[in-house]
This record gives sequence, C-alpha cells and structure tokens, in this order.
Amino acid sequence: MLIAFQVSNHRSFLDTAEFSMAAVDEDRIATRGFERLSERVLTTSGIYGPNASGKSNLLAAIAWLSSAVRASVRGWDKFIPRDPHAFGEGPTTPSAFYLSMAVDGVEHEYRLEVDDSAVLYESLHSYPQRRPRKLFERRNSEIEFRRGLAGARAAKELTTTTTLVLSAATRLRIPEVEAVGRAIGGMAILGMRWATPFHSLQYSTQRLFARHGDGRQLVFDNMVAGWDQYALELLRWADPGIDSVRFTERDEADTRPRPTRRHLSRRRTQFVRKVAEEPYAIDFSDESEGTRKWFRVLGPALGALRGGHVLLHDEIDASLHPRLSGQLIQLFQDPVTNPHNAQLIFTTHDTSLLNVLNRDEVWLTEKSRDGASTLIALAEYGSSRVRKSLNLERAYLQGRFGAVPEVDQIAVRDALGLAVRGS
Repeated sequence: MLIAFQVSNHRSFLDTAEFSMAAVDEDRIATRGFERLSERVLTTSGIYGPNASGKSNLLAAIAWLSSAVRASVRGWDKFIPRDPHAFGEGPTTPSAFYLSMAVDGVEHEYRLEVDDSAVLYESLHSYPQRRPRKLFERRNSEIEFRRGLAGARAAKELTTTTTLVLSAATRLRIPEVEAVGRAIGGMAILGMRWATPFHSLQYSTQRLFARHGDGRQLVFDNMVAGWDQYALELLRWADPGIDSVRFTERDEADTRPRPTRRHLSRRRTQFVRKVAEEPYAIDFSDESEGTRKWFRVLGPALGALRGGHVLLHDEIDASLHPRLSGQLIQLFQDPVTNPHNAQLIFTTHDTSLLNVLNRDEVWLTEKSRDGASTLIALAEYGSSRVRKSLNLERAYLQGRFGAVPEVDQIAVRDALGLAVRGS
C-alpha cells in the first residue's frame, strides 16, 4: 500500500509536493492497519482543483516513477526521459521522487534523484522493526548493497548510468528488493494516454472476459473462479440489460474502426441482450460512451482489487454517471470487496463524490501565475482541521477551500468591448 509520495521538479510541480495516504480519522472501515505500522492507511483518495492546476500531473509523477522502475533496464539508454518543470531553472535542475510503501506488511522508503543524463541518487530502506535497514544506496556510480544480500554483484553489473538499481534488482529477483520493485512497477493506470499500451496488455477488460478457442475457460492471468461472474454483475450496473459478453473474429471486409494494438485487432467485442428469450448482440462501438467507459474500467479495477495494487485513475468522472464513480470508490473502501488492500487514487471535478469521501481522502491543487502547482490536504486546510461533520461538497462549491476556477466576467466583457462603463 502506498503510504506517502513526494515529488519536485516534475511537470507543473517545481517545489516539493507532499501527498499522503495516512488516515487522519482512523476508526473507519476504509482504512487498513498493519502490525508494524504506527498509522492506518487509506484505500481511496481524490484530488480536486481547477483545470490545469496540476491534478493530473500529480498522478503522472507517481505513474512516471512506476514506469521508471518497470522499464529503465530495457528502455533507458543514453538519456533519462524525465519531464521537468518547463520554466525557470526546471530544465537544468534534478528531479526528485520519494515513495513510502507497505509491502508484505513492512514499510519501505524509496528515494530517487535524476537529471537528463544520469541517476544521481537512489536508495531503498525497510523498517522491519520500525528502525531503518538499508537494502541499497547509490550515489552516482557508487552502489552499496546490504551485506550478504544475494544477487548484489549481478545487479551492479546490470546497472548503468541511466538504469535504476531497483529495476535491475527486481529483474534479477533479489530477495527483499524484488517485492518492492514489483509493487511500485505494478501500478495500474487509467486515463493517461502515454501509459496505456503496457497496461492494456496487463489489465485490459477484454482479457477479463476473453475465452480460449474452445469457448469454455475464462482467462485473466490466474484470476480465481467466480470473478468473471462478478465482473458481469458490475458491468450490469451500467446497463442492466446485458446478458453476456462475447468476442467474434473480425471479417476481412469489416470496415469498423479497429483498435491500434495488435493483441486486440482481430476481435470484436459484443454485448449480448435477450429479447423475448432470443439473444441479440450489439457491437461495442454501438454502445453508449458511458457503458464503454465502464467496461474499460472493470479490468484495471478488478485486477487491482485482486492483486492488492494501486490504481491511478485520471478524470474518474469522464463519461461516467456519478453513481457509478461513487460505487467504484466504495468497492475499494469496503474490506469485503477489497480484501487485499488495493488503493484507488483519482482526479475529478465531480463534487458529488465528496459525499462518499472522508475529509482525509481529499486533496486540492492550485497553480500560481508563474505556472507552478501546489498541493494541500483538505484535512489540514487553513490554520485548523476541517470538521469531520462538515458537508464537504457544499463547502467546496462555496469556495471555502480555494481550488475552484476563478471566473472574472468583467474582464471577459472588457476584452469583448462590452464592459459597462461607469457614468
């Protein structure tokens, strides 16, 4: 479980932004506790703010770190594909990341500092007895592993100037380190186009419903029996009339738009309904946008719930009815439907979702005139804590926390030459 995250000099975040999943109100079923952690951890968190205020960039920073751990060994060569702040000293200043995560019930802290050409600093510490234990530390090209850690020498040989030690150690399955690398690199991501290809392969809803050629065995990696029916029931939340999901091979003469990725290109997804006990199949492209969006969400959501992963969802409310978005949040909050402590971190403009969120599950972003974003926890807003009983939706819409669009109608009218001049 993600406990805390910090980032500086990534996209619109120039100064250090601190994000936390530590619970303020711990006496709720939406929080999870571990014997070796002194605090309880949240399973959901929503980020609010005006357009272009940095909401998506915060998720992008977490997603970038996840992608870096997963891909640096194979994908990074002559340079590091970071995304620094565009203005001022951003392009010439290192980018820094910090992540605290509970893996197998033990807290781990991972730190990374990079510029365009090299990894400047990297470290991983664990807290098995609530005291730090160094697993490895790297300063430029100097790498030091904990004494006696198997595979350390091979990891050093695999690591280059632009390769993460954590990536190399995960690939070599080094004990104590591999699980952390897989937890960070295995985050599911929705709504960020640059992250789509890998996660379509890993978490696509088509794989959840797809059948082998004999039409019998459902496959979703090693998904346990019953999850296919569970997914179908969830799909019916968007459209109660759906009886089943099926796939047909595309006819060569079929001119319908095709997905761009090869593993999906030969199949057409269809939703089957029964009318007077007769089955009627409707192509996916003919369904409503809301039903299609919900279908795409199910694979990543159920994959995260089953594996106990982190799901990052940008613009959770896009094309979805607020009730569906709210139900998705509650799936992660409820320990019955989320027994493996998966987490959902999302951005949204939908203030109705504040009715299913607690004050410590809400974060706010704003952007200054110089283009730099800031992040603040709603539970710590202002000089005193937000009351637990406060109606969050009403207070937010009233502008009591900021992080809402500023609409200057007088300036607009003046620009159009329509402003009313004083007499």
